[in-house]
Amino acid sequence: MEFVTLNNGLEMPKLGFGVWKVKDDEAETAVKKAIEVGYRSIDTAKIYGNEEGVGRAIAATDVPREELFITTKVWNSDQGYENTLKAFDESLKKLGLDYVDLYLIHWPTPNFDLYIETYKALEKLYHDGRVKAIGVCNFNVEHLERLLNECDVVPVLNQVECHPFLQQAELKAFCKEHDIWLEAYSPLLNGGDILNNAVIQTIAEAHGKTPAQVILRWHLQYDNIVIPKTVTPSRMEENFNIFDFELSADDMKKIEGLNENRRINADPNEFHMR
Repeated sequence: MEFVTLNNGLEMPKLGFGVWKVKDDEAETAVKKAIEVGYRSIDTAKIYGNEEGVGRAIAATDVPREELFITTKVWNSDQGYENTLKAFDESLKKLGLDYVDLYLIHWPTPNFDLYIETYKALEKLYHDGRVKAIGVCNFNVEHLERLLNECDVVPVLNQVECHPFLQQAELKAFCKEHDIWLEAYSPLLNGGDILNNAVIQTIAEAHGKTPAQVILRWHLQYDNIVIPKTVTPSRMEENFNIFDFELSADDMKKIEGLNENRRINADPNEFHMR
């Protein structure tokens, strides 16, 4: 495992395990297996509806709590100062934990204009020691600029859609300037044509690796934190087995050339679901 040091000094695994769209009863089995494979960072959210399943897996493992890095998120309908504090209590109870390592705002939903107030609730949770770090998801540069201007604690990371077809170079540069890590969700573009891309396949063949492993290795060398999701044990192991090879500068340049700014998830400026 490779680790990053967040801007508050906390260490976080660079490769984690996501449970988006995993049902609660499946989440327990999946997370148990992921921990067995070697994952130590688990990423969930209230809206996923599987915090209880994740919590049962954590309770069942022999791995010490301090070796696990647990992330969850406040959903859009719970934004606002008091609502966020209440939502955090509910998430903590479902997870069966005394604290979470990272608490995130799931979307800025700018039309509702509550993300500053919501972030100030995250700051309280952080100062109270109930979360080890705080951050955001799906924030564009303009949302981050406002947050930095109006709040006190710099977010440790911004979790956004990122993959070779959407490399987020401008956003990533802004985050780096302000010591904010970029964490990639949908890192494999949910499979499909990216795994069949000729450039990716050629690089994979040269390294004796799969296309998915090449893409995840690209994320690590592109300096992303990355959280692939799968419930298939063999793929969990495949996705984890990316620390024994390195892409060349030429490989990285070829993958850089695949960027199309192609988004498969919502644009943060246009997503206002509650």
